[in-house]
Amino acid sequence: MKLAVYQSPTSDGNVEDALSRLSRMLMAAAQAGAEMLVAPELYLPGYNRPDLHQKLAQDINGPWCQRLADMCRMAGCGVTLGWAERDGDAVYNSATCFGSDGQVLGHYRKLQLFGPMEAESFTAGNRSSEVFDLGGMKTGLLICYDVEFPQLVEGLHAKGADLILVPTANPVGYEHVQHVLIPARAYDAGAVIAYANYCGDEAGLAFSGLSLIAGPDAAPLASAGKSEALLIVDLPAVG
Repeated sequence: MKLAVYQSPTSDGNVEDALSRLSRMLMAAAQAGAEMLVAPELYLPGYNRPDLHQKLAQDINGPWCQRLADMCRMAGCGVTLGWAERDGDAVYNSATCFGSDGQVLGHYRKLQLFGPMEAESFTAGNRSSEVFDLGGMKTGLLICYDVEFPQLVEGLHAKGADLILVPTANPVGYEHVQHVLIPARAYDAGAVIAYANYCGDEAGLAFSGLSLIAGPDAAPLASAGKSEALLIVDLPAVG
């Protein structure tokens, strides 16, 4: 299976621009033969925009998810990305995996909220990711800070996951996550980890880029620098 990771400029609240860029990347990934594209955390409406999280959050049957499903069907490529999800009075930092047919394959709410901004904007999730099939690989979801906790990766490993998709928003100053922790987590779990970060800055917060796809031997299958990038790899057999 071919997998794509999109290291994106920040959305910064411009949802229409963000969706337009994502649509182009989905088309490019599909043309290269990718079955799934992974984009960053809180791609909609933006990570460092707490002024918008409560205001713009939508439910899983809302217009954002309908448009994402339509984009997947049109491109013939699935997408996994982070977004602000409303469920009643609660708002979650969520990630959803849509298949190339637009159907939801997996949905997850971030367990480990990072810092005061996330704690004020979101309710923490209360259940681990379920494992689902993607191109013959058992796949799970985590979001950013979650993957830094060995027990969460081990939990997915125990469920049989051999691919972990991680939308993230990792800022400058935390590059040890890409350089050390992601390869280590992949090695410990014997899994592929796809880590999709932002580049550039948003409302004064600079992101470190360095998105990567780490193999089960801890070696990078593909990695980005600090600019916009689309990584596409053939995933190795795992297990």
